[in-house]
Amino acid sequence: MTTGPGGSSSGNGRSIATATAIGAGRTGYDVIDVERYLDRIGHRGPIAPEIETLRQIHRAHLMTVPFENLSVRRGEAIVLEESRLFEKIVLRRRGGFCYELNGLFAALLGALGFRVARLAGRVGADGIPFDHMALRVELDEPWLADVGFGDSFLLPLRLEGREPQQGGCGRRYRLDAADGGLLLLREEPEGWQRQYLFTLETWPLSAFEDGCHHHRTSSESPFTRKTVVSRATETGRITLSERGLIVTSSGMRTETVLGDDAAISRVLAEQFGIEDQRVGD
Repeated sequence: MTTGPGGSSSGNGRSIATATAIGAGRTGYDVIDVERYLDRIGHRGPIAPEIETLRQIHRAHLMTVPFENLSVRRGEAIVLEESRLFEKIVLRRRGGFCYELNGLFAALLGALGFRVARLAGRVGADGIPFDHMALRVELDEPWLADVGFGDSFLLPLRLEGREPQQGGCGRRYRLDAADGGLLLLREEPEGWQRQYLFTLETWPLSAFEDGCHHHRTSSESPFTRKTVVSRATETGRITLSERGLIVTSSGMRTETVLGDDAAISRVLAEQFGIEDQRVGD
């Protein structure tokens, strides 16, 4: 159930490789154009399945591919198949939420020769099953990767470490054993705060379909209530929340109210690279 590179070579030196994650089996799109994906995230560094590669592409992904729920707000279908995710995120240069971003990132990691598994988590204590998707990456030791949680760690975390770890974003994270799984916590001024609880059981992409449907359609889902488009920057984060543009840089936070749809369209294009600019209802 592991995966590694296989398939034909593209004309530019990087492979177009089979990319099936641990536990996933083959789905509708089991060939990833590695070159186009790496171009999408602006990665020009190493591609060997080693920790430095993982660190670089994890950070690059979070810097370039926005966490966003525009499809949810527009009532668009979200299909958890690698072909559809590749078309949306790489070819159309959109973003997505956890199921989409980590779902496709797992395929990229597999294409590069990493051994990767999808993990299921719950964000709140009363969260639904398959509330969140994160990734386990096996190297000399296992790592937690997650490019689909919005404002979170930029660099992968040691999965077996229980001491505080730097997340590459100026904040520390910790993994505690809890409720038969692992609880991810982030250090805040008021103390350690829950991010999500997850187990180490591995799942195919299709196992997350019910969770995705819930968050796409339910009035109880935070994704159906408010538009959010967000990505990391070199000095902090930039987020469009409804009509508010929030910029955090070197610990300083500013918020600007965007007065009209034209201003929102400019922000989507200039700050997030989204030319498909309808925000939704």
